[in-house]
Parts: sequence; structure tokens; C-alpha cells
Amino acid sequence: MFRSFSVFNYRVWFIGALVSNVGAWMQATALSWVVLTELTDNDAAAMGVTMALQFAPPLLLVSVTGWVADRFERRRLLMLTQSLLLLLGAAIGVLLLLGLMTLPLMYAFALALGVVAAFDNPARQAFVSDLVSRENASNAVALNAASFNGARMIGPAVAGIVIVAIGTGWVFLVNAVTFLAMIVALGLIRTDQLVPRAAAPGAARLADGFRYVAGRPDLVVAFVMVFLLGAFGMNFPIFASTMALEFGQEADGYGLLSSILAIGSLAGALMAARRDRARIRMVILGTGLFAIAATVSAFMPTYWLYAATLMVTGFAVVTMLTTANGYVQTTTDPALRGRVLALYMAILMGGTPLGAPIVGWVAAEFGPRIAILVGAAAALVAFAVGFGWLLVSGRLHRNESRRFALTIEETRPIAVVAPEEFSDEVAATTPIRLPDPVRPGDVVERRRISSDTAADRRHARSR
Repeated sequence: MFRSFSVFNYRVWFIGALVSNVGAWMQATALSWVVLTELTDNDAAAMGVTMALQFAPPLLLVSVTGWVADRFERRRLLMLTQSLLLLLGAAIGVLLLLGLMTLPLMYAFALALGVVAAFDNPARQAFVSDLVSRENASNAVALNAASFNGARMIGPAVAGIVIVAIGTGWVFLVNAVTFLAMIVALGLIRTDQLVPRAAAPGAARLADGFRYVAGRPDLVVAFVMVFLLGAFGMNFPIFASTMALEFGQEADGYGLLSSILAIGSLAGALMAARRDRARIRMVILGTGLFAIAATVSAFMPTYWLYAATLMVTGFAVVTMLTTANGYVQTTTDPALRGRVLALYMAILMGGTPLGAPIVGWVAAEFGPRIAILVGAAAALVAFAVGFGWLLVSGRLHRNESRRFALTIEETRPIAVVAPEEFSDEVAATTPIRLPDPVRPGDVVERRRISSDTAADRRHARSR
């Protein structure tokens, strides 16, 4: 489960990311609560607009951000983006403490955070593959998700307590300080131990990432599922905050819901880390489980029963997203990984500008329970897309040896020669494995079996 920790660079990265993620979840909780209770009068639609402004830039800038992640040194790029996020968090905190923050100004900061995150996310996702070898990439991605969701258990709960005790402005200042952990970790990474990556082509091949995904039906299906879940099903700040208000809770009750959601999310991430590789079947199963869990949570009559269902919801969504991320990373051409991951993040986060305002409006007009059911319906459609593709593609079929069992065929990742090992000598001397030749006796036997089968069918028809 923790095999990636044997790499020094990954250990340093993990610690820095864990501290930074705690601050990020504190800020996300405070930002939603400020918009909902301080800058508006419980206006869920305004919170949906805030989320849309944060997540629109990854979608609009996807071609540029992916190319930047492939073209430039990711470690230095991350140091720049993390420094900018630090400054933005500090600025929001100061304005809140001075009483100068307004809703339009918060919208502007949300957009600025989204622009910086648009460059930070694909570089951060692809940088994991620079830290560990290819065979450990899926494990490293899953442990990253564990860090993210472990921080989710701590950050929202701490943010809720800080908001109630001393105010929301201090939450943003604490988050600004936590970014220093990531910046220090990036400085401590041993660059000579980074995994060499394939050289990225120039700007003339900027659209190669789109063409590559278009030629991979499995990736197209995974991206469609991720989009539907990201747009309508993963609006947890809207769901949790409005449900907390419906149950008569304050900011600490809202923060506790986010932490309880993270318990299931952390369990899903650790389970993903135990698997030897990411499989698309788990993406489909996780989506189906999310649809069921979200539907059940919408009908819970009490705060604690609703909180209990959130653990299953968190487990399902992280199982789906972690497996999808690992599948994309381990089956994509290394030279195009940054662009493909940028497209993946744009679809995941870029769906929010479309879905969050709709879900926020539904929550404001019809109540949070109906909004949750909208997310569950989107997840059910995503599951139908994935399961339908399994049937159409021929991967799901009856087992040949067991009468009522089903078998799912899968495409295994193609082994790629590491860039530092490639040379003319390697290309000329590396053997290419060919299928075993078919012996004449095999053909005769196959023909004989076919003849016997045809004779049996004629006999059955005559009967």
C-alpha cells in the first residue's frame, strides 16, 4: 500500500502536500461559508457562481495549461503557482479582517484562484510521474488521493472551529502559511533523482492531446463519466452547507460534515493504493455506488444519519476519481501526459461552472434534497454510459467455463522504453515478441471441431 514511500522525493512531496492540503480545505470551507452567510443571506445560487468562477479557467485554458505542463520544468512551475496561491489567500484574509470584502470582490478572487489553479493542477498531477517509476505511478496517485482526503478530514473541522472562535479571515491567513510547506518540499526534492520524461514536442503539436484522447474510446468514456459526476454530483460545498442549515447547524456543523465525508474518501483512496493497477471497471462500479449513496442520503431525516451516508458517498467518489486518474496516467503516452491530464482536470473541474449554478439554483428554489437527487441522477447516467460501453465494446461477455458468470476483458498498459535507455543500439537489438506460430495440426483440429459443431447444429434442427 505504501511502496512509493521508499522514494525520498515522494516522501518529501507527500509531507509538503499533506500540510498544504489541510490549509486548502480550510480555505475552501471558509470561502463557501463566507459567501453563504456573510456576503449573502443564505444564497446557494451565489455560492454556485463562486464555484463556477473557480473552476471555469481549467476548462477555458486547457490547451495552454497542458502544453505548459509538458513544455516547462514542472518543479519550478509549481513553485511559482504555489507562491501565487499563497499571496491570494493572504489577500483574502486581510480584506476579511479589515471588513472590506464584498461579493463582487470575492468573485474576482475566485476567478484569480481558478486561473492559477488551472496551471497548477495538470503540472501537479503530472509531476507525480516524475517522482516515481512507471510501475509505482498508480500507487503514488492513490496515495496522493489519500493525502488529499486525509487533509479533508482535518481541514474543514478545524476551519469550522476557527470561524466560530475568531472569524473567517484567520482561516485564509493560516492557509497562506501552509503553502510554505509545499514550497519548501519542492526546494528539497533531489532533481538528479527525478524520473526522466519524454521530450515534449513544440507548439505546433499543441492539439496532440485532444487527438490522442479522441483515438482512445476508453479514455473518452472515462472522461464523459468524470464530467457528469464533476458537474452535478460533486458539489459537496453546496450540498453540505445547505443541509447543515436545514438541520439547524452552524459553521462547525458544516465543517464536521466535510470531515465525515473525508473518512469514506480516505478509505477509498487507501483501497485504491492496494490495487496493483487502475482498472476502468472500478471507475464504473464507483460511479454506480455513488448514485446509490447520494440517493439514500437525500432522504435521511436527521443530521447524524445524513452524516453517516456521507462516508459511503466519499468512498464511492474517491474510488471512482482516483482510479480514473491512475488509469489516465498509467496508460497515456508519457510525452503527452501533461496535456492529457490537463484535459482530464479541465473536464473534472470545468464541469462545475455548468453544474454548480444549476445545482445551487435547485437548492435555493426546491431545497437541498432535490439538489442532491440531481447529482444522483447524473451519476446514474454516467454509470449507464460506462456500463453500456462495456457491452458495446465486447469487453463484457459470458464466461466460457462457468455458465452464469461474466468476464470483463481489459486493455493492459503498453510497456514503454524509458527515455534514458533509448538509443539506436537499443532499437536495433531489442527483440520484438511475435505470436507463437500456428501448427498445421492445430488448424486441422480446429476445422474438425468446427465440423463437429456444425453437424451437431444440423442434428438439433432436425430434432
